[in-house]
Amino acid sequence: MKFTLSWLKDHLETDEPLEKLADKLTMIGLEVENIEDKAKALKPFTIAKVISAEQHPNADRLRVCMVDTGNGAAPVQVVCGAPNAHSGLVSVFSPPGTYIPGKDITLGIGTIRGVESRGMLCSAAELQISNDHDGIMELPADAPVGAGYAEWAGLGDPVVEINLTPNRQDCTGVHGIARDLAAADMGKFKDPTIKPIKGEFPCPVQVTVEDATLCPGFALRLVRGVKNGPSPEWLQKRLTAIGLRPINALVDITNFMTYDRARPLHVFDARKVKGNLVVRRARDGETLLALDGRTYNLDPAVCVIADEHGVESLAGIMGGEASGCDDDTTDVLIESALWNEINIAQTGRKLGINSDARYRFERGVDPAFMVPGLELATKLVMEMCGGTPSETVVAGKAFGEDRVIDFPLTEVKRLSGIEVPQPEMKRILTHLGFMMAGPGPVVKVAVPSWRSDVHGKADIVEEIVRIVGVDKVPMTPFDRGEDARKPVLTALQQRTRRARRALASRGVIEAVTWSFITKSAAKLFGGGQRELEVANPIAADLSDMRPTLLAGLIAAAQANANRGVSDVALFEVGQVFKGDRPQDQFLAAGGVRRGFASSEGLGRHWSGSAQADVFDAKADALAVLAAAGAPMQALQIVAGGPAWLHPGRSGTIQIGPQNVLGHFGEVHPRALEALGADGPLVVFEVILDRIPEAKKKPTRAKPVIELSAFQPVTRDFAFIVDRTVKAADIVRAAQGVDKKLITGVNVFDVYEGKGIDDGKKSIGIAVTIQPREKTLTDQEIEAVAAKIVAEVTKKTGGTLRG
Repeated sequence: MKFTLSWLKDHLETDEPLEKLADKLTMIGLEVENIEDKAKALKPFTIAKVISAEQHPNADRLRVCMVDTGNGAAPVQVVCGAPNAHSGLVSVFSPPGTYIPGKDITLGIGTIRGVESRGMLCSAAELQISNDHDGIMELPADAPVGAGYAEWAGLGDPVVEINLTPNRQDCTGVHGIARDLAAADMGKFKDPTIKPIKGEFPCPVQVTVEDATLCPGFALRLVRGVKNGPSPEWLQKRLTAIGLRPINALVDITNFMTYDRARPLHVFDARKVKGNLVVRRARDGETLLALDGRTYNLDPAVCVIADEHGVESLAGIMGGEASGCDDDTTDVLIESALWNEINIAQTGRKLGINSDARYRFERGVDPAFMVPGLELATKLVMEMCGGTPSETVVAGKAFGEDRVIDFPLTEVKRLSGIEVPQPEMKRILTHLGFMMAGPGPVVKVAVPSWRSDVHGKADIVEEIVRIVGVDKVPMTPFDRGEDARKPVLTALQQRTRRARRALASRGVIEAVTWSFITKSAAKLFGGGQRELEVANPIAADLSDMRPTLLAGLIAAAQANANRGVSDVALFEVGQVFKGDRPQDQFLAAGGVRRGFASSEGLGRHWSGSAQADVFDAKADALAVLAAAGAPMQALQIVAGGPAWLHPGRSGTIQIGPQNVLGHFGEVHPRALEALGADGPLVVFEVILDRIPEAKKKPTRAKPVIELSAFQPVTRDFAFIVDRTVKAADIVRAAQGVDKKLITGVNVFDVYEGKGIDDGKKSIGIAVTIQPREKTLTDQEIEAVAAKIVAEVTKKTGGTLRG
């Protein structure tokens, strides 16, 4: 929600500075997200006059201008490339040292094609006050040279943007925001009574509501003899300041009412409406060309306003092109209605329309303001466009249900811990529009029609406390009792945290990507089923729920490469979707490495290269599984993986064939081509949900194992084995020789080639032997080494390489 300071002061009589108003808004629950003060940002820019504009000696499209800046000093030389730069032009000048917001640069003294330039003549786009960048700004000849441009142009009206919670529909209008500030002692609320406008003739158009549950109330009035055209300057400035484009007076009035009073309206060109209006459900096959230029296919779930021609408007969301107002409009129908909030939200989602009207109606507008809103809009139309009004036609109810709550005064102290005197409670509630009656201790509180979110005693306490100040709520410790604390995080939450920490410790950067990917990418990774299509995607290339994290991570890695960062390591922990059932949704951890973003520094590596390869991806996957509590001794590494991985450079991690935990490897070139990514890329993905829970058995306490005081011994072995033998089999065989003495077995070399028979390969392992009770003798170490050779030979058929 955006508004300007002057707009707020139309409803709030205050002398408080903007900073204090902003702080108070945040304290009472209307969080200020941004304040844009163009006068402050554009203060260095001044009005200047071009004295002369000569052709640049070294460039056909540049001119050398002598500029009078109005400060009494000598003219300033400026090199300008604008086609409209000429002698006598009054424009906007920025001296060296000025920050140019439209170009995101700080101006300096420069030399352009051999000619010095000491400043800049600016376009509107460079000042970010419009999109006009065809030439420098042309101001009236009588604009005061030397004066500040922002002050002269009237840009000194700051724009405030607040973030509203869904329950505060009353503050989707500036009027409601002013009411809250007045209750918080920031000024006096200005709320003049809206006087009814007498109709001069019966309204010739009648309204029928077929389903009152969709439209509880509908008010309509005809104004004849209007003259449509541009709206007044003050209205155009207000709409422009908050990012709306002025169209014409009739349309601008409806936009103004939407933001000023949180009362969306619609105007029909009466000459384009045939017969009476009917509020009904759309019929199958009906369509509407809406004001946004799109044609919508409708069905009976959509509520519409129709005439004898057919559908003229999407009720509470957007009008139709056929009955819209333009410069030729002379008779206008003004509509002010109440709509079913749920139906508005469902229709908006179904059709993919996010309009200002939908935003307010789906939160619930003030039912009692339906007719007064129509009266106020009629007044504005007559002031700006003239015309003669008809009598008002009202169908249904013009007010909401009365709500009165029995409120014990002690509830404020009980729920918030703050002592608030009864007179102060009454003052706050009265300023907010509530009515409080009764001596206590239980009083009657009548809820105003615009606060549809207040239903019970706790809601009233919330209103009092936010105005008194949540900073007044005392710090009160909870009595935790003497029992041991129960774990706060679930096992899956703990796995998620540990997985993130493990990957971060390996130098991988966390990324967050979309949960939606393209249909083609989803199919590539085994998804793309119809039940996983997004019904209303936010973009055409985000149409399917992701079956893997890797599609988004590969796209992110390529985006980095396109910007010159080719060495990148990214990971993500998030949900993946294999089907539409809850049991088909899994928590996964995935990662991608590219270029020289390897896990170097983690120990000896047989490849001798710092470029990321399949072993880095494997190490990442195993690190995640270890951190997440997987039974590492039970893991099996099987060669190969899904079709999108290179068949000879990939692996599958499993606990038996029935429980596949994940995959790692190099992405297949065909998959890279389909994804539009450059390779090579190595990736991994593991499913954290599939890690079995650790068995909880009652065990006796084990003594703490202290660090050994004896020096460890490392012995290297190289075995010649068949090419089909896995390195993991050799590691497992060596580890099983003596689990007390052997504390580590690492592969440091894999070799095929000269000196090795065809069909064979050499695998080198480093075995760490850690004595516990005494220093081992050479004979004891040799005995362990002999056992290792024997066990590896027995299990793999390998022989010790000479």
